[in-house]
Order: sequence, then C-alpha cells, then structure tokens
Amino acid sequence: MAKEQGLDLVMVSPSANPPVCKILDYGKYKYLTGKQARETKKKQAEVKGIKISPRIAEHDLAFLLKNTIRFLGEGHKVKVTCQFRAREVTHPEIGRQKLAKMADALAEYASVERPPTLDGKLMIMILVPKPQGKQKHAKAEDKQDSGEAVQNLGNGKDPSPEVAQQPPVPAQEREPEATP
Repeated sequence: MAKEQGLDLVMVSPSANPPVCKILDYGKYKYLTGKQARETKKKQAEVKGIKISPRIAEHDLAFLLKNTIRFLGEGHKVKVTCQFRAREVTHPEIGRQKLAKMADALAEYASVERPPTLDGKLMIMILVPKPQGKQKHAKAEDKQDSGEAVQNLGNGKDPSPEVAQQPPVPAQEREPEATP
C-alpha cells in the first residue's frame, strides 16, 4: 500500500504484538520533528552570566547592571557570580553586599530565584525576569517629547527665550611704542 501511494512504511512500535507500522512521507516527518525540536529549544530561557568581584568599582558595576537589564529584557535568566581571589574569601560579607546591591538595583526588572550562596571561591545568585507587563524600559523613559521643542509660534521667531545682549566693547587706543 505504501509503494502504491509513493510513501514510506515506518515501524512505530516494533515490540508490540503485532508490530505497529505507519504509512507516511518519512522526509516530511523528519523535517517536522526537527522543526518542532528547534521551536522548543528556542522557547527555553538561556542563562546569561555576569561576573563581578568584591572589589568592583561603582562604574563597572553600573555597566554590568545595564547589561543585566538588557539580558532580562530579552527574557533570559542571569547568573551573577562574585569570584573571590586569594584572601578575599575570608570576607564573604563584602561579596554578599555587592550582590544584594545588584538585586536591589534590579528589583523592578527581576526577582531573585536563588539567593547568594557561597560555593568554594564563588558566590552565586540567579535572577529571573519579571513578567513583561510590569517592566519599564529605560529607552522609553529617555525619549524626549520633541513635539513641544519644534513648535512654530507662527510669528517667524525662534521659541527660545530672548537673551539680553551686551553692548559692544569700544576699541581701546594703543600708543605707538617708542623705539630706542
């Protein structure tokens, strides 16, 4: 029957009694199962990693916060790792403070899935994005309402306030230099 229809005979369950077979286009079947596997893989949230140290500077921390907000906005989980070197591990409270500072700064974008835990010389915290409806986007806040700044008042003048101009400074007369 499969040859008459130009299709393939595929054994679905060889261990059943009697064995179960299906008549289908095997190439199309493989394509659809591969496509479905790619779709499910795409839907899984990727875990992005951010590394800090207990001695990280404020500017560097702000830069990493900006990247973390971008990752969370894309729907990824973020694994924040504080790496201790040498004797830094004797003061884990400093790393815990840095991670808590990050969690507080990201409170409107993410929630803490796993609080900071020390694992050897690494302190790890995992953040998950909050639902999209409640997030503010930094780019939306930065947009200027340019409608007001470009409005023409209809009188041919610039809408900027008038600045009082100073009168020009009179030229000073110079005495000719005497040559010896």
